[in-house]
Amino acid sequence: MDHTFRRAHRLLKTDEFSSVFHLRNARSNTLFQVYARPNGLSHARLGLVVGKKTAKRANRRNYIKRTVREWFRLHRHELPAVDFVVRSRQAYHRDNYPDAMAALAALFAKLARCRDS
Repeated sequence: MDHTFRRAHRLLKTDEFSSVFHLRNARSNTLFQVYARPNGLSHARLGLVVGKKTAKRANRRNYIKRTVREWFRLHRHELPAVDFVVRSRQAYHRDNYPDAMAALAALFAKLARCRDS
């Protein structure tokens, strides 16, 4: 199974992010807010938003982005063909990494169930 995170699996352009935000199909918890929009492709794509308000230091923001990308990379085969934008609402550290990834997985599962309904 291919577990790479290629350019084709990323949202890169402002228009791509805007189209996902415009649909307003989102779920959230204390750590994340995840937006979703069907993309008409054969695979899921990911966009990330981690603002300075969430984590002041760049290394904290990069850690959050790196861990979310890693979760997506390992689970993208289970996801429907949807564009996802993950917005971080609160910083987390290595101590509560498992809780953060469980919270992220729950949001992706909720969005996948809503899409099937």
